[in-house]
Amino acid sequence: MAIEVFNRYEIKFLLNRIQFEAMKRAIADKVVPDKFNVGDKSYTICNIYYDTLDDELIRQSLSKPVYKEKLRLRSYGVPKANTPVFLEIKKKYNKIVNKRRTTIDLESARLLTESQIRPENLEYLNPQVTDEIMYFVQTYRIMPKAYIAYDRQAYSGIEDKDLRITFDKNIRTRRTELSLEAGDYGRQLLNEGIWLMEIKCAGAMPMWLVKTLSENKIYKTSFSKYGTEYKQYLTGKDTQVRTYA
Repeated sequence: MAIEVFNRYEIKFLLNRIQFEAMKRAIADKVVPDKFNVGDKSYTICNIYYDTLDDELIRQSLSKPVYKEKLRLRSYGVPKANTPVFLEIKKKYNKIVNKRRTTIDLESARLLTESQIRPENLEYLNPQVTDEIMYFVQTYRIMPKAYIAYDRQAYSGIEDKDLRITFDKNIRTRRTELSLEAGDYGRQLLNEGIWLMEIKCAGAMPMWLVKTLSENKIYKTSFSKYGTEYKQYLTGKDTQVRTYA
């Protein structure tokens, strides 16, 4: 049974190429690549985001409430029928993010999210998390709304084990063929050369990291992949978020 539970702050930044390269140099002796970062190369994360018929969850999220929650199905690369995937419920209260997830197979995930059929007798499924997700599904009557994928480089602190830094690029989205096994494609969400950096920590950022951000004029921003995709979807325009060198 695989389960991951996180409680942490997540701070986001949009970087241009020069800032990205400066950050990579600055953190080189402070962090180590995560287990998916083989050879310190990017790996692909694919997600299906769920919402109500009238997009209640993302509309509420964009209003910046004190509390918000969302559900997504995640895989590392394009999965096959027997590839383990992750069903995740993510909540944010007063700037603290709580994420709970469990391993599940694609068909069981589809039955749970789309037909409200709770999987049983899966030895790798976590019952408590499954109960929470089942309640979420029944409360909101969700459906798949958006596919969002990106290429990630991720690192964990050497001394500070709670520190995690991720860099995402090539964020692509679509609103058709909303299944992970349908393939990895979609339109670009950001302009070429932009990286989304997230700093995830249990408390305050270490001073060396604060200094690095200041020296490179990197400032936190409010950014949501799904929120940005939704706003672009509403306008009907293929507009992209920009940053400059």
